[in-house]
Amino acid sequence: MAAAKDDLQAKFEQATKDVKNLKEKPDNDTLLKLYALYKQGSEGDVKGDKPGFFDFVGTAKYEAWEKLAGTKQDDAIKKYIDLVKKLVG
Repeated sequence: MAAAKDDLQAKFEQATKDVKNLKEKPDNDTLLKLYALYKQGSEGDVKGDKPGFFDFVGTAKYEAWEKLAGTKQDDAIKKYIDLVKKLVG
């Protein structure tokens, strides 16, 4: 079981490197999804206060992450890896 967890973590780390080297920048919706899955996978459910009304980017990120509340970290990691694979092609 520990080996599977280590393998998943290694794939997650590789996906975070791969996403930084994409040929094209994904659209905003995809970027938000990547952000939310990454945060859920690495930190779990959303923490902290929601950003202020005029922090549009911060609010969008917070809300995207908040929508994943209750998602298991391993599930979020798997979804993140799958999404990165699709983007890398």
